[in-house]
Amino acid sequence: MNPIRLATRASRLALWQTEHVATLLNQAGLPTEVVHMQTVGDQVLDRSLAKIGAKGVFTEELEESLRRGDTHLAIHSAKDVQSTIPPDLELLAFLEREQVNDVVVSFKEDFDIARPGIVLGTSSTRRKALLRRFYPEATTAEARGNLQTRLRKLEEGQYDALVLAYAGVHRMGYDNLIRHYLPTGQFVPPVGQGSIAVESSRFLNEELKIKIKQALDHAPTHRCLLAERAFLRRMEGGCSIPSFALATLTEAGDIHLHAGIVSLSGEEYVDFAQTAPAAQAEGLGLALAERVLSHGGEAILASIREQRGEL
Repeated sequence: MNPIRLATRASRLALWQTEHVATLLNQAGLPTEVVHMQTVGDQVLDRSLAKIGAKGVFTEELEESLRRGDTHLAIHSAKDVQSTIPPDLELLAFLEREQVNDVVVSFKEDFDIARPGIVLGTSSTRRKALLRRFYPEATTAEARGNLQTRLRKLEEGQYDALVLAYAGVHRMGYDNLIRHYLPTGQFVPPVGQGSIAVESSRFLNEELKIKIKQALDHAPTHRCLLAERAFLRRMEGGCSIPSFALATLTEAGDIHLHAGIVSLSGEEYVDFAQTAPAAQAEGLGLALAERVLSHGGEAILASIREQRGEL
């Protein structure tokens, strides 16, 4: 059997994710080959993600390789996948989710996030907005680059701490630098945080698709992300919009979704929570998005677009 070619970004974390996928496929009797690529998001580091302006800044090049037939699967951090997938592509699987929290990382063992005047590095529009809301005495600073680059800048003293996703910090073995776990009740994660998404062409062999899904897909995670991604799709947002959503399964097997949006300043904050049967995951996400939009979310989005000159 010819190997399944896996497209991945050229970073240590992306490689870890892809090797994890490859291991699961190999265990299912499906040989693999890893293909490394550079994306716009990896190459353009002197501007914030919001200012780059393109959708799919971490996925487009990988998706083009699927269309050309150069690769069979593209491996993404689920939080990097744009809200709407092109019609010729599909998300085949979501791997079991890691802990979803944002964490504060510092080389200072006594670091206190509540200390006035600290500088927190992050490239996330959502994290910046939430930090302005919940820690207004802190200053946020742009922190682009892969995890190792950002940690080097932290060690050089460009920031007092970094705010990152626990999943990436843990997978790269930097748990010893975690000083605070930010509560998900306040710092609700972005759609998909903690999971790995596997994308393919819709025209990939159907029998092969079934085998890949059986080897990789974690059904509870997939159900939760259906709700989150439906919310994101209706919000028409991506990594440059400070929206958030976290779906979890209840003991009864229903889906509980907490989602919303915060203004860039952190002053305006709209969030709601709702529960529905798992079979209605996408409907739940759409309904909650409508609720957020009609209770101030639409005005927040309009303000953000106006500030960025998109109107």
